[in-house]
Amino acid sequence: MGKAEFRRPKMKLHRIYFLFILLFVLGCAQLSIPQPSQTTTPLATDTLVFTDTPPPTDTFTSLPTFTRMFTPTRTFTPSITPSPTISLTPTFAFPTVTVNKQAHCRYGPSVAYLHAADLYSGDIGTVRGRYIYSTWLYVRFDKLNYSCWVAPTVVDVVGDITTVNYTQLNLQSIGSNMYGPPENVTAVRDGDQVTITWDQVEMTLDDDRGYLLELFVCQNTVYLWWTDSYPDQYSTSYSVRDEAGCAQPSSGLLYTVEKHGFSEPAMIPWPQP
Repeated sequence: MGKAEFRRPKMKLHRIYFLFILLFVLGCAQLSIPQPSQTTTPLATDTLVFTDTPPPTDTFTSLPTFTRMFTPTRTFTPSITPSPTISLTPTFAFPTVTVNKQAHCRYGPSVAYLHAADLYSGDIGTVRGRYIYSTWLYVRFDKLNYSCWVAPTVVDVVGDITTVNYTQLNLQSIGSNMYGPPENVTAVRDGDQVTITWDQVEMTLDDDRGYLLELFVCQNTVYLWWTDSYPDQYSTSYSVRDEAGCAQPSSGLLYTVEKHGFSEPAMIPWPQP
């Protein structure tokens, strides 16, 4: 039994030798078989060709300029606004006056005010205003470069004076006054009589034009605008009748007057009935 096991492996070893020799012979035969030559054609991308010819100069061809044409899709037609018709306002025609006698033109609408100019028959002018408490007219005469007040009885009027506006008095706009208003002004009532007193304002003889009073008094139940004046500085008392029975209270103002103009007014402390 042991002998059989020894021979079996020896037989396998001979087979291995035989196979080894056969493979060796076949390998030598392959070495002696000529092989066909293979030519490898390189791809075009793998070929680099170098020449001495300088590279061509790059020539830049400018692209054509494209002009964009915008075709409006909407056409706007301007609307023409008709020009307004200008209506000419007629120039206001002031009433005209002609002086019918020699008279005075004054700085206020009564004889109590300072003299402003001399008027002579035939002088002409236009009515520029009137006063709410008086019938006097504010006139611009052709021969003067300022307006002044005249009594309606000394002029002939052509036109409607009611179309002319009322003019307010502003005595401080006339000239100047260096003396100021009277001081210590008082008023005392005795029944229907009111007496006003004040201190004298000393003025030079050349400047002295006295005093002016502008009052509102009640007489016979009628509310009156009342003016009066003194020609010199020495008269310092004035009396006037003033009654009860009017809706508005009585009152008054007192001015110093010199040849250049009127002072600021002093308020009269009026005693009511």
